[in-house]
Amino acid sequence: MRRDSAGTYEVESSLELPAEPAKVIEVLTEVVTEERLARISEIARARTDRVALVLESIDDPHNASAALRSAEAFGVSNVHVVPGRHGFQAARAITKNAHRWLDIERHEDAQACAKRLHEEGYSVYIASMEGDIPPEKLAEEERVAVVFGNEHRGPSPEIRQFAKGTYAIPMRGFVESLNVSVAVAITLYAATLDRPIDTQDLIDARIARMLVQTVRNGDQIVRDAIDAES
Repeated sequence: MRRDSAGTYEVESSLELPAEPAKVIEVLTEVVTEERLARISEIARARTDRVALVLESIDDPHNASAALRSAEAFGVSNVHVVPGRHGFQAARAITKNAHRWLDIERHEDAQACAKRLHEEGYSVYIASMEGDIPPEKLAEEERVAVVFGNEHRGPSPEIRQFAKGTYAIPMRGFVESLNVSVAVAITLYAATLDRPIDTQDLIDARIARMLVQTVRNGDQIVRDAIDAES
């Protein structure tokens, strides 16, 4: 997919919440239906903070979009992006607005991204045809970040040096590699298996973010409510 195709857009970091999660939930639960709140709570509880997706210099908006959609589908909340020379673009027709429900953090370079991952306690793994372990072993890491690099060059040397190890998706046909978006989906499915439920604080933060995204002008409604109490 071309970067100048209709419907493509630059994916930015997620916006900060307008207030503490508890306050956001208090205000916005008044303007959503019980059914919608129950659905948001169910999804927030099913997500995991223990797996992170890293996308480095992905060129094709189709691949970026499919990767974001897979992250949302498999309950991976945290996505770290290192934009390439043309930025980091996705296509709305493919993401189906999946980016709205993710915590996306952009980094200026691979080293900044790796530093952030290590600060958050993630073990970094990179896919390789000669990988040390199969994808399902990633689920045994307490916190794991999986890196997918440029479609032609793969992950950069700068981020490879921070990796704890490599993994390989088994290939049983004549082809020797998969499209990056397919590899993302397989990896995230395997890495998220049987993850424990996150803390209530993390769940509440997700509920708050989802409420802000669900309610029209949700962030302004929260700010207005806080101002009215002042």
